[in-house]
Amino acid sequence: MNKWIATGIAAIAASWMFASSASAQDLSIKCAYPFWPGFAPVYLAQELGYFKEEGLTVEETFDDDRGNVLPALERGDIGCDMRTVGEHQGRPRTPETQGRIIGTIDISMGGDGVLVQKDIKTMGDLKGKVFAAEPNTPARLIAQIMLKKEGLTFADLKLKDIASADAIAVFADPDVAGVAVYEPTLTEALKASHKEGAYIIASSRDFPGLITDVIVARTDDLKADPEKYRKFLRGIYRAIDFFNKDHAKAVEIMAPHFKLDAATYEDVLKNLTYTSYEEAVEFMGTGGKRGTLHDVFDDIMDLNLENGAADSRLDSEQQIDNSVITGLFDGHKR
Repeated sequence: MNKWIATGIAAIAASWMFASSASAQDLSIKCAYPFWPGFAPVYLAQELGYFKEEGLTVEETFDDDRGNVLPALERGDIGCDMRTVGEHQGRPRTPETQGRIIGTIDISMGGDGVLVQKDIKTMGDLKGKVFAAEPNTPARLIAQIMLKKEGLTFADLKLKDIASADAIAVFADPDVAGVAVYEPTLTEALKASHKEGAYIIASSRDFPGLITDVIVARTDDLKADPEKYRKFLRGIYRAIDFFNKDHAKAVEIMAPHFKLDAATYEDVLKNLTYTSYEEAVEFMGTGGKRGTLHDVFDDIMDLNLENGAADSRLDSEQQIDNSVITGLFDGHKR
């Protein structure tokens, strides 16, 4: 297991508590998300005092397990969740489940991909061979899309469900022809396998915008206090502005939260792009009008229903709420 992912898991065990300590009157948000640097602008906003300027208290916690996060969102133990669009759709979510997408934070640009041994020249060559992937992950969606281009589905492969953290050991097995996983495990699995000629056949860099991380607000809390979530978004997008203006200083602040040095963090950043406010507006749309994320949502929904990652068809116009992001900085400091 990658050492910084292992550190993140330890952080989950040490810090995750579902009991909410904030009173109903507090302007506070507890947000849960995976141990992935794509969510680092939250920490940057915290360190730069942007949330404090908004009069908002933000508590962050790492948790990769949807089995923890969705129940916590349902109970109201957390008011915010961040995931990819595809993961947001996954079972057991239904149209009634708490959580509406109110913004975007980053796009995977190579951070998720499919690794294969050298004799696999196209995804079609995986037919009848062992292929490993964790259910309902972005890299698995990429594999599914690539297979469809070859007229195949996962049913044509010997599909092996794994935990992504085990991908390094799994791909080292000579019987495993390919694996779908995220960075930095993707690159580490390639290096550790000692399979001569193994390579990344496809990644999120080939599908710009497909793997987008979104900011999700608990539905009831959003209805009760939308301004609180506007404060949260302003802090995040101001932090991304800071990152774009003073990259080195931003990395210096963010890297320690992921137990990384600046150089290693820069390597991770090659595989993602933070979305500015303007880019988020393009994704989300404004004033109730559709943005580009709506079509992405619908396309991924079809894939998730097809591969069994989702049970219920979700409506993008119901699940994406752009009322918060509309005019976000009107009359406010940026």
